[in-house]
Amino acid sequence: MMTSVDTDLMRVLADPLRLRIVTLLAKETLCSTHLIEETGAKQTNLSNHLRVLREAGVVDTEPCGRYTYYKLRPDVIAQLAVQFADLAESARNAAENKRACP
Repeated sequence: MMTSVDTDLMRVLADPLRLRIVTLLAKETLCSTHLIEETGAKQTNLSNHLRVLREAGVVDTEPCGRYTYYKLRPDVIAQLAVQFADLAESARNAAENKRACP
């Protein structure tokens, strides 16, 4: 049975800036100051995107003094990868499941 792809999570990751943030956090845990430097985004814009990622469960926060560090939740990304792998496997079998025309 094929797993469906999490469309809500796909919408969250489809934004170019959020995908850039996720890509950066896949390499290291960063605070918002680092993310502003790396992305060139304005503080308010970055904060909004980080809130969306937190609410979607993609990133976790870790307070550190007056800064907040962000880290990627690899399990969420891995689950999405499994969903796409299932979709790819289904596509491999699609030729065998050719529906006859009426």
